[in-house]
Amino acid sequence: MTPDTSLVNSTATTKDTEQVPGSEIPYEKFLDCIHCGLCTAACPTYLETGNENDSPRGRIYLMRAVVDQRIELSDSVRGHLDLCLDCRSCETACPSGVQYGRLIEPFRVDIHKMESAAGTGPESDWFHRWILYRLFPYPNRIRWALLPARIMQFLMVDKLIDSLKLTYLLPQKLRRMHNLLPRLQPVEATLPEILPAKGTQRARVAFFTGCVSEGMYSHVNRATARVLQENGCEVLVPRNQTCCGAIHYHSGSDQAALKFALQNLAAFDLDMLDAIIVNVAGCGAMLKDYGHIVDEIEGVPQEQVEKLKQLATKFRDVSEFLFELGPVPPQGEIPIRATYHDACHLVHAQKVQNQPRKLLELVPGLTLAPLNESTICCGAAGSYNLTQPEMADQLGQRKLKNILDTKADVVISGNVGCTLQIDSQLRQAHKPLWVAHPMEILDLSYRNQKPPI
Repeated sequence: MTPDTSLVNSTATTKDTEQVPGSEIPYEKFLDCIHCGLCTAACPTYLETGNENDSPRGRIYLMRAVVDQRIELSDSVRGHLDLCLDCRSCETACPSGVQYGRLIEPFRVDIHKMESAAGTGPESDWFHRWILYRLFPYPNRIRWALLPARIMQFLMVDKLIDSLKLTYLLPQKLRRMHNLLPRLQPVEATLPEILPAKGTQRARVAFFTGCVSEGMYSHVNRATARVLQENGCEVLVPRNQTCCGAIHYHSGSDQAALKFALQNLAAFDLDMLDAIIVNVAGCGAMLKDYGHIVDEIEGVPQEQVEKLKQLATKFRDVSEFLFELGPVPPQGEIPIRATYHDACHLVHAQKVQNQPRKLLELVPGLTLAPLNESTICCGAAGSYNLTQPEMADQLGQRKLKNILDTKADVVISGNVGCTLQIDSQLRQAHKPLWVAHPMEILDLSYRNQKPPI
């Protein structure tokens, strides 16, 4: 089966190849796809729509046709490309090793550059300009922005607002942000710059604290640091680290993403570190991709290219690193039934799947129930649940059903976006399950404390 040929014609209006999105992508990357269709069973949007143009091979067909100038980048073509979650599940399923992420991401960057030149790019949209670009990448700004929400939650005013349906007066994206907002925990004290290892020191690592994760889930970062210490790691927390740049890069602002990458390069002393630890799957995927992304950004000096490629090799997901290090078995009993959701950018982009499960199996009393379609996206995908609400909700409902079928008390996931999405779906369904990070479970067991359920 091939994509809808009504989208393809023999004449394209764009003649200047410099203005054709994707024209700088090495053409052989498109040719790697043999259109076998094995990716379709793994693609969340194709599973929901059944439309070949919403499958990975269909999108590759469309992108290649645009590059070949056989079709225009019409609203219809753009719609199919925008609907892609960039979850990269197709990469896991593909027998030919197609690097789909290295196609869709630079292609989107080119599209947004063309829009920016025409004055219609993401920066012209208030939501991108003020929320995605100027709020989300800065944890301190997030904390201040959430202060009114914390006060309303403490006074239970938020419940009154919801019952009166006053949120419907808000713009759609702000209303969705309100619905995604979890019950906020108290803000934790700033992590010290150096946290000593417990017992014999086995490694020296730096900790990438992130943006939304530090601004909204600082307790998860503290749990992660304690688990690393328990496993004999000296933990360094550089003050001048910054956002990974994923929000900017994935919306076409590659120069801003490069600035973040260079600031992170300056923040981490690679010669004195065994690894840089990340506990958010989306951030980890972006950071590990610095070496690829810097090749896709024009005008980067070769010296910086080589250094960023070296930096990329230092990043490790916390579960991945602890499994390689050899974890210290926790002793505290956690007598709960849990299920584990594979965050897309952990399992597909970073190829980290069994390590978190193996760590969780060490926790006394913890039962892990298998989750059907565990590797299918929950609909979060960074800011996707804000920009593509209909598909995000469809996938969220699909994930919710599979979670409830496990009869679990706890849902475990290694990505802040997944946590927000799944927690929101559970609350809307009036199913008050705890959504936790693997490090929260390990931390409780190491400290012999009970879970908050």
